[in-house]
Amino acid sequence: MSVTENLTIIQDTIRAACARSNRNPDTVNLVAVTKYVSTERAQEAVSAGILHLGENRVEEGMEKWQVIDGDVNWHFIGNLQSRKAKNIIPAFHFIHSLDRLSLAKELDKRAEEGQTVRCFVQVNVTGEESKSGLTPAELPAFIEDVKQYTSVQIVGLMTMAPYTEDVETVRPAFKQLRELKEQIEQKEYIHAPCHELSMGMSNDYEVAIEEGATYIRIGTSLVGKEK
Repeated sequence: MSVTENLTIIQDTIRAACARSNRNPDTVNLVAVTKYVSTERAQEAVSAGILHLGENRVEEGMEKWQVIDGDVNWHFIGNLQSRKAKNIIPAFHFIHSLDRLSLAKELDKRAEEGQTVRCFVQVNVTGEESKSGLTPAELPAFIEDVKQYTSVQIVGLMTMAPYTEDVETVRPAFKQLRELKEQIEQKEYIHAPCHELSMGMSNDYEVAIEEGATYIRIGTSLVGKEK
């Protein structure tokens, strides 16, 4: 199917999930994860009206950034090595994988004067050893410590739920992330407004939306998989 056809189906699903949870569909941002497709397929997504593209490899993401035509918000969604921070700052509008102070320090160091590096803090709410991210217990102190890196702004939290056919089993993880986000919001930090939630992928984004996701990361269901 074309990206446009897939997009229509996903938009209908988003609207239905928002209706069930009494939300405005405009509060849900769809990030097309293009890491497994060609630049041409990514361009098709942009031409279909996609405003957000997500990549998880620095080199491939930069290659697409240089040639994709359109007003696109670029999201880095993979594990980011500190030594590569300088490469992505000029290109990517959001980083979804801030998970350690050394990375925050490097992002702050590489940012230009007056530049804001918008980050989601990655939280491993389920405790899976295979996934990166802070534990919920580590999160409050981390948020406080990031304050020293004045170019880094924590716009929200991100998590990756376990893949499962029974998507209801991941609802508690999404709910917990929302509750953590709300706890940080209540602190009213200047450096960490933390209004956003990046959670939900192709198999579980409906549940994520019902639990408050403001950014969903959709790859296979939207652009397919070519690699």
